[in-house]
Amino acid sequence: MPAEKYNLPPFPCEKDVWDVLREEVRPIVVYGMGNGADKLMRRFQQYGIKVADFFASDGFVRGHTYLGYRVKSFSEIKETYPDFVIVLSFASNRKEVVEMLSEIDKNYDMYVPDMPVADECEYFDRDFYNANYGDILTVYDSLSDETSKNIYAAVLNYRISGKMQYLLGGYSEKEEMYSLLNRRKVLTVVDAGAYNGDTAKETMEFFCGIEKIYAIEPDRKNFKRLLKFAQTFEDKVIPINAAVGNECKNTVFLNSGNRNSSICSTASFEHKSEEIKLITVDSLNLENADYLKYDVEGNEYEALLGSEKTITRCTPALLVSLYHRSRDVYFLPKYLMEKYGEYDFYIRRMYSVPAWELNLLMIPKDIEN
Repeated sequence: MPAEKYNLPPFPCEKDVWDVLREEVRPIVVYGMGNGADKLMRRFQQYGIKVADFFASDGFVRGHTYLGYRVKSFSEIKETYPDFVIVLSFASNRKEVVEMLSEIDKNYDMYVPDMPVADECEYFDRDFYNANYGDILTVYDSLSDETSKNIYAAVLNYRISGKMQYLLGGYSEKEEMYSLLNRRKVLTVVDAGAYNGDTAKETMEFFCGIEKIYAIEPDRKNFKRLLKFAQTFEDKVIPINAAVGNECKNTVFLNSGNRNSSICSTASFEHKSEEIKLITVDSLNLENADYLKYDVEGNEYEALLGSEKTITRCTPALLVSLYHRSRDVYFLPKYLMEKYGEYDFYIRRMYSVPAWELNLLMIPKDIEN
């Protein structure tokens, strides 16, 4: 963890990244295309923010267009505009990409607006921060170590400002996160949002002696990969093709073949949707559970509601993703802190742009350090 020390953004917050971009007089150029840029353009339209151009990295320009703009290279952008502002519209956790973006940020005015993954109706802007400051402060004050408070404050400063410096200053290494979880013997794991088996593999690398991993993944393509992975571990990894929620029923699911697959209340003509089984963790009827992990693309609260009996009975360690919805960063910790007083609460975030991979870790207090 870098040595920078952060405090929560000032309250009341008077200006956010969207205000800054709306007032900008220099040309605004968007770096990237695709779903992230689509979301960004809808937000720009709400604020009346004008875009001058779109560009991609040198070497990735193929003469294509996006929203009627010819996509330029970064070299062309620099030749076209003597001064400009960059707005990033894509995400990455690859070290070489983040380092490249960091170099651009050092030399140009670049903003990385926080774009909610699962709920586009609710943005973490100044009004949102001001309206929920009391709960945010409560969560901040209740975190169990200074590293957690520092990362939490860095993320909130990033979300308000859109500045990359907070992303580079507020993160932790994966080994550090697992060292917190590794304070207890872990035999049985529930991996809600198992993707292709990568997190199950990672869990087995950090915990010795795991006997069972219930790997739950709803996306059809991801589940095929998960099945292949599970076959190499005989009965240790138990793949379950379902979504996780607070009741057992069939539901509509949007398949994407990546980490952004999600539950939807109605079918969509824009995505490959299908009916899939929705289960609760409690319905697994586990005799014991030592570690529960939730990364379920915005359905974390419902998944936690469907785990209450298991959590109360087994007192497992938990890892809960906090970045899919804007409210997750305060609502989920506050709910869990009020319900489960026998836990210590930590925040850790992995190296990425934007502030994804933000996790709440819950460790039972009766476990010795």
